[in-house]
Formats: sequence, C-alpha cells, structure tokens
Amino acid sequence: MCMVCDAVAADAPGALDCCLCGAPQTQAAFARIEADLKRREMLGGMAAVLGLFAGFGLAPKAAYGQGAGRPLILGNLRYFDGTTLAMQQGRDILIEGGRIAAILPAGEGPQDARRIDCGGRAVIPGLIDAHWHSTLVGVTQLQAMSADIGFVHLMAGRQAGATLMRGFTTVRDTGGPAFGLKLAIDRGVITGPRILASGAMISQTSGHGDFRMVGDLPRADGDLAYIERAGVAAIADGRAEVLRRAREQLMKGASHIKIMAGGGVTSLYDPLESVQFTEDEMRAAVEAAADWGTYVCAHVYTSKGIQRALRAGVKSIEHGQLADLETVRMMRDEGAWWSIQPFLGDADANPKSDPRQQAKADEVALGTVRAFEMGRAEGVNMAFGTDVLMNPAGAATQGRQLAKLTRFMPPLEALRMATGAAGDLLAMSGERATYDGRLGVIEKGALADLLVVDGDPEAGLDWLGTPEESLAMIVKGGAIVKETL
Repeated sequence: MCMVCDAVAADAPGALDCCLCGAPQTQAAFARIEADLKRREMLGGMAAVLGLFAGFGLAPKAAYGQGAGRPLILGNLRYFDGTTLAMQQGRDILIEGGRIAAILPAGEGPQDARRIDCGGRAVIPGLIDAHWHSTLVGVTQLQAMSADIGFVHLMAGRQAGATLMRGFTTVRDTGGPAFGLKLAIDRGVITGPRILASGAMISQTSGHGDFRMVGDLPRADGDLAYIERAGVAAIADGRAEVLRRAREQLMKGASHIKIMAGGGVTSLYDPLESVQFTEDEMRAAVEAAADWGTYVCAHVYTSKGIQRALRAGVKSIEHGQLADLETVRMMRDEGAWWSIQPFLGDADANPKSDPRQQAKADEVALGTVRAFEMGRAEGVNMAFGTDVLMNPAGAATQGRQLAKLTRFMPPLEALRMATGAAGDLLAMSGERATYDGRLGVIEKGALADLLVVDGDPEAGLDWLGTPEESLAMIVKGGAIVKETL
C-alpha cells in the first residue's frame, strides 16, 4: 500500500482494503487528469502554483502554446534529420500534438496552422547527452557527498533549465537520484530536458561507486552510507544483493540499470585497471533489467572489464577509452553501444583535487583519440555523452564538448552521435523510457524536439559553444521554449 492510502486507512480503518494506485486503470485516470491540467495550464490556471518555485530559480521559462490543437509549421529552412549525413531542403515541418506530423513540400499544410519563417536557418533534432548526471552536475564533490540532499535537488532543478536552454532536450542520466527531477519536469512544474534515469549507480564494495573513506570500514550488515541513503549509489556484493539493488531502482522508475564494472577516475581507492563485479554478479543485474524489458550499462575503461561485461550481457559500455582492438571488435560483434566522451585532458575536464585522480585522468585522456578512431573504423554503435560530474562550471561546456567530436569525424557524423544514434540507444529501454515516440530524429511520428540554429552544421559545430547566441528556437514536445526569430 502506498503512503497516501496507508495514511487514509490509518485515519479511517476499513475505508481501504488495498491500494490500487499502481493499477493500469488508476494510471490511465492519472494520465487523463494530467492532460486536463496541461490544458488548463495553457489558459493560465497554473500560474499561481508555478510561482511557488520562482524563489528558487526553478520556474519554467516562457513556453508559447499554439492554442488547443493548433498545428505549427516551420518553413524556409534546411534540416538535418538525425540520420542522413546531408542537409535537406525544400520541405516544411508540420508539428501537431507534440509530434512531427509530417515533412511537407514547402508551402503546403493546414491553413489554420501557425507558420514560422526560419529565415533559411538550419533545423536539427533536439540534442541528446547519453551520459549525464542531472543531480550531480550542479554541485561539487564535497557537496554531493555531504550537503543536505534538498540543496542538491534544488541545484539540480536550476541546472535542468540551463541544460534545456543549451539545446539538450533529452539526457540519459547515468547515476544519481534523478527520479523526482524527472517527474517535476514531465509534469511541467519546472523546465528541463526529458530524462531517462538509471537511479543509483550499483557498485561493489571498494568499487567506483563506493565513496566511503577507509575509516568508515568495516561495514556492518544493514549499514548504509550517506550516498546510499541519498540515492547516489548502491553498494552490493554477491548475486542476491545486486538483484535487490537493481530491482529497487526499477521500482523507483529506472529506464535502465547502471553498474560499475571497473575502476574510476574520481574514486580514490579503486585502481583504474581493476575489474569490478564477477561475471555472475553482472549477469544478475542484466537478468533483473531484462525481466523489465530494459538493459544494463556499465562504467568501465579497460579491455578486461569491458569483455567481462559483454559476456554477462551488458548492452552499453560507458567510457571504454582504454579498450584494445580485440575488445572494440567484440563490442561491434555483440551489437553493444559505446557511450563515449571526449576526455582530452583539456580545460573542460572535471577538476581533480588529488594527484591519484589526476594520474588516472591523464591515462584515460591518452586513450581517447585512439578509442574514437577504432570505434569509427570498426563500425561500433557510438553515442555521445559528456559525463560532466560534480563540476558546476563545467556544465556550460556541454555543447562545446559535442563540437570537439569534429576532431575525429565530419560535423554531421558527430551531430548524428548526439541525435539519431543516441536516440536508438535510448530506445533500448522500451516501455521503461516513459516517452512514447522516437527521439533524436526529424521524421513523421517522432517527438517534436527541434532546434533552429544560427550556424551551418555541415561546416562545423563551433556554434554549439555559445547556445545563448546560436539557438534561435528551441522546441520540446511541440512547445516553443525559446524563440528569437
């Protein structure tokens, strides 16, 4: 029984025999109520409620409704569809009901539609960051490990709006307590990107998600560290514990499961080359996720760890910059995804306060260029992510880091890694994704997440470094959240 129904039953014994809040009929009713609230919001009825959040800087930016059911047409444009490596023109984009209703010959479409002249600008799908930490990007490591969790969540809400205004309309959250933030965004309480969240990162004792100090050991059965209570990480040893922690995240609404399969840079006590979790422990997480129609992604850098994860059924390798050619080919042959980041040891890198952290970061940076080269040459499924972590100043580099991919590939190929390719990776969550429609593409039936940009995507992506100047329009779910045309 949920807490609300339990409270009612306590006040009025016998009033409730069971809780049906999770039943399909109840959820359908919630969906109808939510749709009605959204309609009322368009008429101004939610203004007083949203005002409650203004003091925290969480109130939504202006969203321009098109009127109840009124279509929107974007015209006089060139567009990148997220898949084809060429700009297309001579077409208009019809948006209706939050989706792309049609790609029309220029000048055609419903007469009652609102028409927007894009002035010959480029239109691209909303960007996707496939490795983002929504609740951990806006705080320092010390704050993440010790601050009141309410502060952490309020900072996350602030960053969510900034993420959307950088043109990232969707993020795959790969660790942290992002479920409440996702719910607030999806219900229109605050602005932000769509979030597909893993929940707590599942780590073995001494693994990359174990941020305890040596003085906190030994751990007694039942003891939970602060990061576990806060939902940042979950420490699990053995098949049974891994199953439990994975199932807990699924119960909370995880779109996928994240495990730590090897050493990390930020954590102090696990060597980068260490392999974490036995194959059977990994397989337990994979089985739990598969039973819910979704998959496991794994933090890991080295060949040995990647190969163990792939044998266990992991479908997405996070980072992997130290993989050798045999391992890259194994990723390709298994049909796994390589969620890779431009870790180049430059000014945009997450700051390191400890020499041990910096040494590991330097080693990863040395492998980054070769990793991109091998992944492209061998035809691995690759998606773009940033992994900005506990680095508030670094959040603003999100677009600039995507632009760095042009060092390794043509601009449209790089853009595809953050649109159509990333959308295919997210689609592996199936119904756990919670968003009904394709992401990262401009095609009939896809969710209407679009950017109108002052820049030529074929020539380069430097314009992503200044989104406040370069994004003339941002559309999310058919609603215009920014317009400067």
